[in-house]
Amino acid sequence: QVQVIESGGGLVQAGGSLRLSCAASGLTYSNYPMGWFRQAPGQERESVAAISWSGRNIYYADSVKGRFTISREGAKNTVFLQMYSLRPEDTAVYYCAAGNQWDTIGLLSPSRYRYWGQGTQVTVSS
Repeated sequence: QVQVIESGGGLVQAGGSLRLSCAASGLTYSNYPMGWFRQAPGQERESVAAISWSGRNIYYADSVKGRFTISREGAKNTVFLQMYSLRPEDTAVYYCAAGNQWDTIGLLSPSRYRYWGQGTQVTVSS
């Protein structure tokens, strides 16, 4: 059974930091990309950051560039999202996703991902 489990969300003041973690398990294949997405109430799910299976290719949404850092380690099935200089507009449910084996194209698109976590709430107060 595939599991994608996020952790690390919470309430933080504007300007603060949070670190999200995500662990994927049960996939029948290795070498897959992982991504972070978010969805605020009444809005569509949007991309945040993505990292290729090798870790060599990293992508960020314009809205988080320079503030968020994605990384992966530990046999490469664990991914982190370090968030700095948080803003109230970063408030959302953050989802982690695991993609298809060897995929390196369009990794900021939710449609490229096969398995999703349940999400973790991030709330930034002003």
